[in-house]
Amino acid sequence: MKTGKLILFILCVLFSFNEAKTQTFYYYNTTQTFFINQSCTYQCDIRYGAVVLYNQANQFTYQKPMYKNGSPLEPDHWVNIDDVQPDTWTLPLARSIVSNAFTSDEKSRFKGEPLGITMIISPETGKVIEVNFDFNPTTGYATVPVTTYRQIELNLKSQIYFTPTSEGKKVNYLMRFWMQKVK
Repeated sequence: MKTGKLILFILCVLFSFNEAKTQTFYYYNTTQTFFINQSCTYQCDIRYGAVVLYNQANQFTYQKPMYKNGSPLEPDHWVNIDDVQPDTWTLPLARSIVSNAFTSDEKSRFKGEPLGITMIISPETGKVIEVNFDFNPTTGYATVPVTTYRQIELNLKSQIYFTPTSEGKKVNYLMRFWMQKVK
């Protein structure tokens, strides 16, 4: 009789472990703040059903682009502005930085879902000064700890730069945005 109870107990533990293992924990399902080892603070905002994740030190996350003289930059002009010298290496390297930041286990959870990455660039230096992430709160990206996004931010800031044109130097910031399906 004791052997039967022991076997039943072991089976219950195994099924419980398997159930706990298959549950997914989503970090970013509500607007909240994340503190990273006193080095920085990340903010998660839920806007229009999507996650916007960014360093709280960012100044341009929700600021509209404009000319430095204060006049507005029309949306059509923003898209068509010749703001940096053309190159062939920045976007491939930026995509590689993003892709290489995730573990193979994390990548398997993404299932082809896109991750939005926004780089804010200084019009004076061409350096990446801010990074924002956008994703659906129920995708695999929501299961990745904030420290991974912080590492992506640091790598983009240290390895990616542009050469602003005279037109690009007239605006308050430059921006590059892309959607990436990390595989």
